[in-house]
Amino acid sequence: MKPSPGRYSKYLRLINISIHILIINLSILYFDKSIIENTLHILYVNFSWLIIAYITNFYQTYRFTDFTKLMARLVVQFSVFSLANFSYYALTQQQLNINTHSKIAATVFLGLLASLIFFYFSLKIYRRHGGNFRRVVIIGNSKNDKKLKEFFISRSEFGYQFLGFFSDKTLKNKYYIGTVEQAFSFISNNLVDEIYCSLEELTKDQLRKFINFSEEHYKTLKFTPKSDNFFINEAQVEYYDYIPIVTLRKNPLAKPLESLVKRMFDLLFSTLIILAVLSWLTPLLWILIKIESKGPLFFKQVREGLNGHQFYCYKFRSMHQNDFEALKQTEKNDSRITKIGKFIRKTSIDELPQFINVFLGQMSVVGPRPHMLSQGEKFKSVVNKYAVRYFVKPGITGLAQIKGFRGEIETISDIQNRVKFDLFYIENWSFFLDIKIIFQTIFNALKGEKNAY
Repeated sequence: MKPSPGRYSKYLRLINISIHILIINLSILYFDKSIIENTLHILYVNFSWLIIAYITNFYQTYRFTDFTKLMARLVVQFSVFSLANFSYYALTQQQLNINTHSKIAATVFLGLLASLIFFYFSLKIYRRHGGNFRRVVIIGNSKNDKKLKEFFISRSEFGYQFLGFFSDKTLKNKYYIGTVEQAFSFISNNLVDEIYCSLEELTKDQLRKFINFSEEHYKTLKFTPKSDNFFINEAQVEYYDYIPIVTLRKNPLAKPLESLVKRMFDLLFSTLIILAVLSWLTPLLWILIKIESKGPLFFKQVREGLNGHQFYCYKFRSMHQNDFEALKQTEKNDSRITKIGKFIRKTSIDELPQFINVFLGQMSVVGPRPHMLSQGEKFKSVVNKYAVRYFVKPGITGLAQIKGFRGEIETISDIQNRVKFDLFYIENWSFFLDIKIIFQTIFNALKGEKNAY
């Protein structure tokens, strides 16, 4: 029986480990040739890297793992590994040459970073051209199944070869293979690697049958949720003694260390913007805004923040003063916007005073965008899980914004898409995801966005 190309993934991990070990040893040898005489040190370095990698799950990466997560893992792995190497000198009471050690550390990190980038993008190119793929089928044809089908077909760089789907609904589609019952023989005869079953379409008996079948035939079985759940809660299991307790909401920022890291970054970044940008931009805009229209320099409006606490959100005023500020959202070609207001809104300069909110701890640099109170009350009643956005501080920019969902909310799908990305951000937060969003926001601002009005 011909093996599936996807089975060779395990060798990629072994190759990756070998290259990393080689980078570490060559870097040390280049700057400190005397280490050849110290067998204990060589063994310590290599085994400590492997043990730390095992503890941090550094090599537990998959074809769908995001690049920002890989970067975050590299930083954690390298930081712990560096501490372990410093401790070696303390334990053995050997003299530490800071200059040499710093050169080694910098070379190792850059080498590992280059290796990670090379592997990540090389594999994407290789998979896009048909290598290292996994054969998959979908059992069902719900809304989420259709989205998954489009993902498999359009995102070839992830290396999934979509064979087709099975459903008891009569369908005319080129990817339709047969009924749910016919799936078992097809999977057995076509070297299928992964099976995706619809929780919406299949009955409990059918799901149980696929579970048993996948175990007996060594197939990976996964599930697609019901269509009304437009995001997935990642259930976490904790044990109280021997009693399993399931937490349905994952929120990394609820952890003290992660929360502290984000707050420290917010404080440093906001201080930098306030001193380097707002210090000279504020008086300049005060003159330009005052020349064109009467009223204050800043526009402030009450918004809801963390856990629903209200605060004044600041912006540079971009409109003539009017009686609809708290009730009416900005529209395209809005007559209330001044000439200088059009420019600062288009370039997102009007949002810069919100770094004061960040400095005060009311907002974060990255997070769900805060809406007007009137909008918030409306969305809570019509959008499922909208209030979950208040589990974290609102942000100046966010994942939804860099994905194109900013500006005027015209339809219910506009806010649903924003909430979908906001909830994904909350449940999958990482420091590197914040950095990625910030850089993408800057790039989008320089490029110009059609919804920035």
